[in-house]
Amino acid sequence: MGQGMTYIDLPPYAQAMGMEIDGHEDGIPIIAMDFADRVTGRPGYLHGGAIGGLLEMAGFAALHAELDRQGLDVRIKPVNINIEFLRGGIEQRTFAKGTVVRSGRRIANVRIEAWQGDASRPLAACWMNFQLSPKETPKL
Repeated sequence: MGQGMTYIDLPPYAQAMGMEIDGHEDGIPIIAMDFADRVTGRPGYLHGGAIGGLLEMAGFAALHAELDRQGLDVRIKPVNINIEFLRGGIEQRTFAKGTVVRSGRRIANVRIEAWQGDASRPLAACWMNFQLSPKETPKL
């Protein structure tokens, strides 16, 4: 995973996009993505889909960390994602971190923000809603 720390294994999509875990804040992974041709939209700017993918990975990472903290082993399924693009992402490293706002028995709500340089100036934010369900045990 390059220079980043590992807390969870990022899926192949995230690895293909050059995402890595850059560190942790309050036990929540911060996902980072370097600017590269594979994430370029219009010249000099990040593609909106790459930003959306980064937000999604940060949402999953935050929820996994929270569920691990609670000692829960459940299946998570994304139900909804609502992205707010606030400004264009430029040619620099981009970060994203999620915050689990609610984690109940069946539903979890996560707020995620992405930024470059200054975390107080997000370039995009989103809400993700997840369905939580018990993992099925294999039948013998």
